[in-house]
Amino acid sequence: MNREDAFKLLQEHVKTDRLLRHSFAVEGAMIAYAKKLGENEDRWGLLGLLHDIDYEKFPEEHPDFAPKLLSETDLGDDFINSILSHGTNSPYPRDSKERQCLHAVDEMASFIIAVALMRPTRFEGLKAKSVKKKMKDKRFAAAVDREELLTSVESLGTEFNEHIDIIVNGLIEEEKMINADGYTLLG
Repeated sequence: MNREDAFKLLQEHVKTDRLLRHSFAVEGAMIAYAKKLGENEDRWGLLGLLHDIDYEKFPEEHPDFAPKLLSETDLGDDFINSILSHGTNSPYPRDSKERQCLHAVDEMASFIIAVALMRPTRFEGLKAKSVKKKMKDKRFAAAVDREELLTSVESLGTEFNEHIDIIVNGLIEEEKMINADGYTLLG
């Protein structure tokens, strides 16, 4: 499956701008990690783009309903199992870098966007220091589990500042790509 077909499939199941922007954000972060680790950027990008394909229509079953929505694609069981592994209490092990990355970037990408929206320069010059400061403010993005953000980075084996830099760079590149199609991460 190519990105164009994956995006069409995503649009069949995701109608809200918020979830679409989140899917773009995770796509960008996953591509940035794939570049960093020498992995397949197309595959990792599709994982990010499609990881929440079932969330809007089936929030109670998420991510367990994703296999039904992806069953007629050529993505394969390993790809689908990686999507299943990103849930907080998933029985699917995070036993590969792609699974660990998907879990580690999922909420962090959206948290970073929330931080960027508070800055006049948005992503430009955004560093880990600003993200750490906002993580300490429990009122900011209060629904985000800070402990989960930190433990997912630890299990990935990446230093926190580097993790933030990789994601920010991925978000910057994603913003350029989706702007060409009339979308933005910063909506």
